[in-house]
Amino acid sequence: MAERVRETMISLIKKMSDVVLRENERIDDLEINGFRIIQNPFCFCFGIDAVMLANFARIKKNAKVLDMGTGTGIIPILLAAKGKGSDWTGLEVQSEMVEMARRSTELNDISHVCHIMEGDIKDYKSLFKHAEFGAVTCNPPYMKANSGLTNPSDNLYISRHEALVSLEEIIAAASYVLKSSGTFSMVHRPYRLVEIMTLMRKHHIEPKRLQMVQPSIGKEPNLILIEGVKGAGVELRVLPTFYVYDENGNMNDVVGGVG
Repeated sequence: MAERVRETMISLIKKMSDVVLRENERIDDLEINGFRIIQNPFCFCFGIDAVMLANFARIKKNAKVLDMGTGTGIIPILLAAKGKGSDWTGLEVQSEMVEMARRSTELNDISHVCHIMEGDIKDYKSLFKHAEFGAVTCNPPYMKANSGLTNPSDNLYISRHEALVSLEEIIAAASYVLKSSGTFSMVHRPYRLVEIMTLMRKHHIEPKRLQMVQPSIGKEPNLILIEGVKGAGVELRVLPTFYVYDENGNMNDVVGGVG
């Protein structure tokens, strides 16, 4: 057993030495099955919303999965680490993020099953076949274009605002690429819940599960996790509220440990 652990560590160190880091980049431990990710603090880094979405998403073991607006590739990488699905595709429009995410898949030896594509979500009909995926995930920009403060970095603005793609375009794309009974899982802000559910039904994705996320007991929810199923019947389950911190100020293990 000790020899096997030693060989694994040697292999991991060699793999890390083979991956080139750019200026300001770092390698973060995802604390699940040895998986790691490359991040740049001057670009958009993943947050607890991506971690919670990866945990929330119900994905069959043999499903082909698409993550739209994948950024650093955090969601498909976490799904691969958890064994949720068997083949993962991350779609991202920003070239620098695509290149970084691809190096993270190489770092984790999953580039043969985790594919990072450069492309615009709005071009979904030319990028993907109809009903190609069994599951779709998305951690989209939360704010409408031209709302809130403009970030000095275009990368951050695009990641947080619907500058390049709207909520309806995201949901329409999910509906097109999903198989019948396929799942669409998304994290978003509570104030857009009515809009989200209306658009899901418009595009034949029936809301099936909803979970509110509160920073702590007594605080208003600041995130929602929602799942819809393509072509399903009407029935929505509201799950128990997820608290990021308990009454003693301790972070929930699901968030603190990533995995």
